[in-house]
Amino acid sequence: MVSQSIKLGGTAAGISVGRVAHGLMMMTWRPNPASGPVSDEQAFEAIKAGVDALPAGTKMFLNSAEFYDNNWGPTNLQLLNRFFTKYPKYADRTFLSVKGGMRGKPPHITPDASLDYLRSSIDNILKELGPNKKVDLFEPARIDRNLPIETIMNNLVTLLEEGKFSHIGLSECNATTLRKAHAVYPVTAAEIEVSAWEYGENQKAVIAAGTELNISVLAYSPLGQGFLTGQFKSAADIPQGDARAGLDRFQEQNLRANVGIVEGLTSIADKKGVPASQLCIAWVASLGPTVIPLPGSSKASRTLENLQGGEVKLTEEELNAIGSVLAANPVAGDRYWGKHVDLHLWG
Repeated sequence: MVSQSIKLGGTAAGISVGRVAHGLMMMTWRPNPASGPVSDEQAFEAIKAGVDALPAGTKMFLNSAEFYDNNWGPTNLQLLNRFFTKYPKYADRTFLSVKGGMRGKPPHITPDASLDYLRSSIDNILKELGPNKKVDLFEPARIDRNLPIETIMNNLVTLLEEGKFSHIGLSECNATTLRKAHAVYPVTAAEIEVSAWEYGENQKAVIAAGTELNISVLAYSPLGQGFLTGQFKSAADIPQGDARAGLDRFQEQNLRANVGIVEGLTSIADKKGVPASQLCIAWVASLGPTVIPLPGSSKASRTLENLQGGEVKLTEEELNAIGSVLAANPVAGDRYWGKHVDLHLWG
């Protein structure tokens, strides 16, 4: 059982969720497709474990998307459809965020926040999700730079008023965009990557805006795609076929340079008597009063371990020690495949 909870922002300010959210991508998108899909039984237990660990009146924040599988299809939503069909009582105990609004398939994907395309996206999401669970929060997965953010927000408000979803979120937005969007209509959440190896000026600015405007900041990948847990010491530790092998930070030279971050954080975690993963989640949670760490898991044991990270309280001395580790070990390598690939970040 966990005790820590947090109020959401924007129009969801009356809703309490667990201090740590649950990303569902890894249930249907696998970094190593050869490892095979996660069974419904395993995925369902991972979701139920998190919900059941929360006190009465606190919802589990679940994060999904229209395209969370290796073929960019709706498998994640279909899994949720089966889950809520089997366990309908869990619908009211969860707060579901879904991303959409992306046209095409990798490597040719582009954000499209036109009213017609957003409507077709959310209609497809609702069809795949089924009748037993509503979409609580809808997020365009990336900011469409072809449209003013004011137009995008007006499009989202139109769909909200049509009853497609209850709250509006943004994903991969910068702080200026977030402020402009919030001036049109209250934004409930902004989803950005935040971790001990992805914490720069953009993250700090979005978190500051979230603090000022009471917007939840959903901090995804707080464990650095597994790197910060210490499972990868060199490129040889990455399984053959694993997509992380192609990422810039996981190249041998960069990976070895980044190990110093893991060693420093692990030393602090060992002194505190907690796993490095929980230290990293607790540190992300400490970055702002509206920040919600969003790790992913497909196993019940990992879900519960992640939730415990929200129970860990870091002292000022420990926070200073973590800051010293990060200052002494600048991150080597780009976030994904290098600056030549446009992933529509920080729109």
